[in-house]
Amino acid sequence: MGRGGTTTQGRRVREADRRGTIGPRFARSSARHGDGFVTTIGPGRPTPPIELGGEGPAFTTAHFTTAAVELDTEFLDALAATGALVSVDPTTLSESSRDWWPLAMTWAAANEVGAIAAAVVQPASVDQVAAVMRLCSSSGIPVTPAAGRSGVVGGSVPLFGGVILDMCALTGIRSVDSESGIVDVWAGTFGDLMEAELRTSYGLTVGHWPQSIALSTIGGWLACRGAGQLSNRYGKIEDIVVGLDVVLADGTFVQTGGHARQAVGPDLDQLFVGSEGTLGLITAARLRAWNVPDGEARSAWSFPSFEEGADACRRIVQRGLAPAALRLYDAAEADRSYGTGDVAVLLVFDEGDPIVVDAASRITEQECAGRTRLDDALVEKWLGHRNDVSALEALISKGFVVDTMELTVSWTDLPNLYVTVRDAIASVPGVLAASAHLSHSYSDGACLYFTFAGKPAEDNAVATDALYTACWDAGASAGLACGGSLSHHHGIGINRARFMADALGEGGTQVLHAIKAALDPAGVLNPGKLGMPNPFGTAPFPGAAIADPAASGAGQ
Repeated sequence: MGRGGTTTQGRRVREADRRGTIGPRFARSSARHGDGFVTTIGPGRPTPPIELGGEGPAFTTAHFTTAAVELDTEFLDALAATGALVSVDPTTLSESSRDWWPLAMTWAAANEVGAIAAAVVQPASVDQVAAVMRLCSSSGIPVTPAAGRSGVVGGSVPLFGGVILDMCALTGIRSVDSESGIVDVWAGTFGDLMEAELRTSYGLTVGHWPQSIALSTIGGWLACRGAGQLSNRYGKIEDIVVGLDVVLADGTFVQTGGHARQAVGPDLDQLFVGSEGTLGLITAARLRAWNVPDGEARSAWSFPSFEEGADACRRIVQRGLAPAALRLYDAAEADRSYGTGDVAVLLVFDEGDPIVVDAASRITEQECAGRTRLDDALVEKWLGHRNDVSALEALISKGFVVDTMELTVSWTDLPNLYVTVRDAIASVPGVLAASAHLSHSYSDGACLYFTFAGKPAEDNAVATDALYTACWDAGASAGLACGGSLSHHHGIGINRARFMADALGEGGTQVLHAIKAALDPAGVLNPGKLGMPNPFGTAPFPGAAIADPAASGAGQ
């Protein structure tokens, strides 16, 4: 196949760039080893979301009013005796106590983080992880697992102080079975490093491409039940995982899965996928891998309305062979990003075997027949900027309240949910813009990804918190009322914890809490997240009393 592409059954399918056409710029390197041997990927470092203001990280204060669990010298010595690295440096504590939660990013200018841990502990082995957990569980010390800290819902914020367990030293590819297409990787490995090694040394890809791939780790993908932007082709992380290594709260080591499929009771892999570090600590994972794709195709289309574009996506997916990515933008979002005017815009990207790519392209062209074909350069623009988060940082630095909200909804309920959630957010006083795009498609529904921005009436933390909370209360409540889910792939963390009871219902909530009590009876794992009960108290959600005097707390 020539570099310029080939014609397959009358259609032009590009040859894919085997280095990773839509991947990040692989700036970090790792040594090549033979099939089945451990690589030498070194520990990556989390990327801070925004600079702390004030006099520097050492003087950072906590924004939440929760009582933080402190650690005495004797306990710190016991932590160090496990062999793990222990830090109580104020700068390290401040930087390690935050993630990419947009609300918490607004506090940074005032030199605040949500809460501050008493120690950051970095184990370099599973034995050290187990030893730390045995110590903390028996002593009733809260443990907040963290690695890349790229989450956007406050999941890595140590709401009740205690220990942050930094998993970044558990890094590297442990083995690769090229014939079966399975990679065994440590959970603290950053996504871009793993992909670079797989592509360069083995000609393989896991195919999981979240926007945060250079900021996030494999353990984070699994703990938050993440979704990559090419999920129509490769599946979400729950589809990619084959097996897990997990350390429970009491230090017990558990290995789950390991087969293409098995019928030996409930799937324990899925018990921990999406548990956000509240049920156990994922230390390693076996993931499915694919040959680096040979073919690519891309196209762009306009539709008179978002609803008509969504119906085209439904028809494409329900024919059984969808392109890797179908991204439909409403008119407001499309015009803001691509200057396309008052039309909805569908961007289509696919990669894989040229025959498969060509077949999916035929389906797309048939279902988009009669619509205006736009310049493929729009897809190129998305590919070139899809990992850029500079706009978020710039807006927050100027005092704007900005966030995104992703919900899953059936095709039947999608039109109503789209309008209702968008309008509910837009009606909040202070909101300047609310828009949406469709980012992931299924045979029975899709993910709608809402973006909102606003300016509080007053330039202070109280007004900012109130506006942010009001937007989330309006959007999440409207989404649930319209038959949508609470989250598609960002997870729950602190931000959505107050909605969990409504999302799961009484029975579902009881089951989840019973599992928590069985696996973590001391309640030390990531307390205050997922709406779980915990022994450390409650944390009133910032701004909730102003936005809604009856609002529930963030941490239960």
